[in-house]
Amino acid sequence: MSQGKYVELSVTQRTDVWRRWKAGESLHTIGRAFDRPHTSIHCLLSHHGGIVPAVRRRALLVLTAVEREDISRGLASGSSIRDIAKGLRHGGRPEYRANEADQRAWDSALRPKRCLLAIHVKLRKMVASKLILDWSPEQISG
Repeated sequence: MSQGKYVELSVTQRTDVWRRWKAGESLHTIGRAFDRPHTSIHCLLSHHGGIVPAVRRRALLVLTAVEREDISRGLASGSSIRDIAKGLRHGGRPEYRANEADQRAWDSALRPKRCLLAIHVKLRKMVASKLILDWSPEQISG
């Protein structure tokens, strides 16, 4: 399927396009239902390889709108970044619950993490150059 111009449809319209496509309707029929040429419907479907895209969700670790507002208010009131962070992390001292904090820490440790050498090109090059010089891992880490 070739790629083309993206079709501008509302979320509900896109959902309906995918529903109709899965039900076996032709591109011409779907296009007529939305007053669009069948080629633009083809472009929408081919953009995702003909497979219904997953519903967008925010990651669990992303700041919520309330937390962002707390940061904004804290900055406006002249609070330090540390004080703002203390308030955000586990609700601050008055709302801190050890069991909940422990569960959050346990859950956050599950995510796959990339190693430092995969993330930092400069560090990777430095380690590789030291290995070429026959340095031991202890010497390199020092």
